[in-house]
Amino acid sequence: MASKNQKQDTKGQSVSPSLPDGVKNYLIDIDGTITDDVPNEEPERMATCEPFPDALETVNKWYTDGHQICFFTSRVEEHRKVTEDWLNKHGFKYHSLLMGKPRGGNYHWIDNHIVKATRYKGQFTDLVNKKETIQVFKD
Repeated sequence: MASKNQKQDTKGQSVSPSLPDGVKNYLIDIDGTITDDVPNEEPERMATCEPFPDALETVNKWYTDGHQICFFTSRVEEHRKVTEDWLNKHGFKYHSLLMGKPRGGNYHWIDNHIVKATRYKGQFTDLVNKKETIQVFKD
């Protein structure tokens, strides 16, 4: 049985929690997004690359504004320590770090929660509203 504050579906079954209105769960790539595109095959570069200044400023602002920050990277588990050390050295504020994202791009994320995606194209800024054509399941 669900706790008093646990959300339930129409059958009375517990469901996954949702964030409060206005709070986002940011899943942010590392290589090529907040720093140079460093491949797993060159891990020595992971410790020496520099962050993109606009990324550091924007991510930390989102954190301070109360959003959840999760770095989601294709780096493998053996690169966790160098990655955490790098994030901490440069002052990135974050809640979690997920390793092992599939490599190769062309992602299409399917989830039972609302998903919005933004492609990094060289500038990290606050998000703006924009209408785009997207692929979705048929109603």
